[in-house]
This record gives sequence, C-alpha cells and structure tokens, in this order.
Amino acid sequence: MAGHVGRGFCFWLLQVPDEACYFFTIEFGLCKQDGQLRAYGAGLLSSIGELKHALSDKANVKTFDPKTTCLQECLITTFQEAYFVSESFEEAKEKMRDFAKSINRPFSVYFNPYTQSVEILKDTRSIENVVQDLRSDLNTVCDALSKMNRYLGI
Repeated sequence: MAGHVGRGFCFWLLQVPDEACYFFTIEFGLCKQDGQLRAYGAGLLSSIGELKHALSDKANVKTFDPKTTCLQECLITTFQEAYFVSESFEEAKEKMRDFAKSINRPFSVYFNPYTQSVEILKDTRSIENVVQDLRSDLNTVCDALSKMNRYLGI
C-alpha cells in the first residue's frame, strides 16, 4: 500500500498549503481495505507502538476530510490525538484533489510525466505547452489503435 502513495497523491498534496494534510496522510494516514483498517502512512509503518495504538479501540479515528484534517494539531513527541481514515486510498486522493482545486489562486499546476516535475500553469504559453504534449500523446494512441485495427482486420 505504501508504494501506491506515489506521484498522484503527492501531486495533490503539493498544491495544499497546509502541512497537516501531508502529516495526516503521508505520515499517519489510514484507509480501509476489504473492510479492515489499514495504515499507509510512513510514520505509522515505522513505529510499531503508534501503529498498534492507531489500529486499537483507544485511538480517535475520524473520517478523512482535508478541510477539517488541516485543523488538527500535528504531534511529534506523543501519539496523535486523532487519525484520519478514508474508505479507500483512491477516495483519499480524490478528496485531496477536490480540496486542492477549491483553493483560490491565480494559477493551476500540472504534473509533467516526462520531466517528473510539477509545472505552474500561469499564462497561455505554459498551457499551450501542455496542450501540445497532450496532442502528441493522443496522436500516438490513435496511431496505435489504427495499427491494432488493421492487424485485427477491424
């Protein structure tokens, strides 16, 4: 599960100006898998004591909502006063994406898979560059589909 954190989730976290969302997801995140509570946060996975506590009945586990999660105090010398759980890892990513999009700012960001970097889309030129990359990708996919159709006789 921890390997799934990767680009997609971190990309949305980069857009949120509050470190608590990072802290309670990447470090201390919980989600459900097959109806059971699972940890994906690195801080939990690296501390057997806190992991046991977070998964016990003693832990204060709340539904993950970035708007309220970012208000929670991050503790570094004791167990957390609250942990936040999502129904799935995908749900946590969706909630972070929606929260990041709700932040009022004069630009957008884009994850460039070729350079493995985040780009700020702040003017028409930067947006045109993304559109050109997308066109190129779509042309490649259309060409592949065309070749498959010819090969399959469709």
